Parts: sequence; structure tokens; C-alpha cells
Amino acid sequence: MTATASCTRPSGTAVPAVAALRAEAYRAPLPRPWGPNVPAHHVIVAEVTLTDGRTGTGFTWTPATGALAVLALLDHDCAPAVTGLPAHPETVWDTLWLHLREAGAGGITTLAMAAVDIALWDLRASAAGHCLADELGRRRDTVPVYGSGVNLHYTLGELTAQARRWVERGHRAVKIKVGHEELAVDVERVAAVREVIGPDVALMIDANQRWDLFRARRAVAALEPFGLHWVEEPLPADDLAGQARLRRDTGVPLAAGENVRTVRGFRDLLTAEACDVLQPNVARVGGITPFRRIGELARAFDVPVHPHLLPDLSGQLACALPLPAMVEDVEDASFARLGILRNPAPVNLDGSVLRLTGQPGHGLRFDVDHLRKASR
Repeated sequence: MTATASCTRPSGTAVPAVAALRAEAYRAPLPRPWGPNVPAHHVIVAEVTLTDGRTGTGFTWTPATGALAVLALLDHDCAPAVTGLPAHPETVWDTLWLHLREAGAGGITTLAMAAVDIALWDLRASAAGHCLADELGRRRDTVPVYGSGVNLHYTLGELTAQARRWVERGHRAVKIKVGHEELAVDVERVAAVREVIGPDVALMIDANQRWDLFRARRAVAALEPFGLHWVEEPLPADDLAGQARLRRDTGVPLAAGENVRTVRGFRDLLTAEACDVLQPNVARVGGITPFRRIGELARAFDVPVHPHLLPDLSGQLACALPLPAMVEDVEDASFARLGILRNPAPVNLDGSVLRLTGQPGHGLRFDVDHLRKASR
């Protein structure tokens, strides 16, 4: 693909174009591993340089697999495709999508695109002299945070201790994992957490696609008495018909979207009436540009968007969403808690509330020295 930088402003001055893209992959160990197979997160940090010399920082993320494949796609396919393009996030995103879709409509494709797109939004907001939320259209200064944990492997004692920490931090909503082989184990664990948090804290459960429709019906019936705010990913992410049936038959709110990769995928989820809450992951969908499109699509269906993970950036996006949102904070897993960001941070996670700090751009400045040491 050949790209040019011939666009000009009405005054005749050239619009800055993309001059270079470089990326590097790192490993960030988790203080609380997400299981024996997920001891660390993989973060790919990208830098986009414009023809006027300015640079923007982007990133993408995967908890377990695919980081080196994403890095290869950025180096060998994204970099030459975006070089010379006018540095507008939506223009670059649409061009890059057409160029890369042969490699797949999601997965490593959208993960790689996210790194480029986030860098371009960083540049755009920085150039305007304000934070990302203001560039997107800030609608609120704070958003509520719910306590979350990747805790299916925790003992019952470890799980209830985590629930107590959430209560002590003032969380008004919490989420735990379910999906054990024996339904009785899930019932025992959900009951124990409900007892710890009390009747007034919202309780969500996340099955991470572990059930089929038969088991999901049985599980929801057994767990519904504990007052479920939502049930997340009860079925495989692409089983829209099954999820629509489960939602219709049980009447319990369903959340989905963390493993949906395209705007059309979210369109299909909404038109199938298969969920009550959308949970796009900004890295998996391909960045801020498609995330915004998903938010506007969801508004047309009156369905709220609660971003999946990555609160350091998701919190900023939530402040600009059309409908009220909550932000997920998996215990000790934010970039700030992993120690991979330089101060000042773009958001402040103060117990159950996330506040913007007003840093220009998206404000994510990665501590590359720390990441390099951690990756050895």
C-alpha cells in the first residue's frame, strides 16, 4: 500500500503526517497471578512520530498469548501502511483496517491497530492542550469503580478475604469468577461473598464462557437468590442465539463484549437482544476510534457501556461515554499498580471512585526502564 501526505489545511500548510512507527513488547509480572498460566501481562508500547517531530504513545495488551505476533504485525505490516498518512485517528484506522483485514477481523489484527490508534489520539489531545476525555467530549469528572478479581483459583478463604478488602475500600459493586465443575462450589462461594459484602453492594458474577446453555440455566437459577447485578459471559462469546434465549428465559441481566472484536460484532450482539451491558476492551476492539463508535451504537439501543479492564485508559473513556458507566479494577492489575507508569498518572483510583488528573493527551507515560528490567 502506498500512502501520501499531500493533504493541506485551507491556509495551505501541510497537515502533519505519520513519519514513523516503532514498537516494543514487554512483560509485566502480576502481584496476584491470574492463575498458574497467567503470571504476567504482556504490554506492547508503540511510538508514533509525525512529520512535524511530535511523538505520541500507544499501547496494546494481552494477558497470556500473542504479544510477539502483535509486535510482528506492527513492525512488518502496520508501520509501512501508516507511514505518510495524515495523522487523523479515524482516517488512519479505516485505512489500516482495509489493509489488515486479510489477516483476520480481530485478534492480533485489532490488537495491533489499537497501539497505533491510541498513539494518534494521544497526539491529537496533546496538540489541543487538554486531556483525552476533553478531546472526546467529557461528560463527567468521576466514574464509579467496581472491585474485580481473577479469582476462580482462590481458596474460599482467599476469596472472602478479597471481598473484605473491597468492602474496606468502599466499593459499592464487586465481581467474582464462577464456573467450577461442581455447581455447588459456585453456590458456596457466591453465598460467602454475599455474606461478606452485605445486601446493599451490587454483586456480579463472571463465567468467562465456561457454560453451555443447559448448565447456564441451572447455574443462574441456583445463583439468582443472591441478588445478581449481572451475569457476565455465561456462554461462548459468539453464541448470540443462546445468550438471547438465556436472557429471555431467566430475566437476569447479562453482560458481554470483552471478546467481541468489531463494531459489527457489537451491532449483532445488540440486535439479537443478547445483553443488558456492553463491555468492549479498548485494546481488543482496535483502539479508541472503534470504542467511540461502539459507545454511540450502544446509546441507540439504550444499553450502557462498562469498559473491560485497563482502568488507566478505560476510566478516561468512561468519562466521555454517552450513558453512565462503571470502570473495572481487577485487584493490583492496573498499569499504575503494576508499577509500569511514570507519575503523574492520568487517573486516580481512590477506592470506589475514579477521578481524572487532567494530564495532557491520555497521560500514559510508560516506565520503559522498569518494563525492560521486568521483562528479562
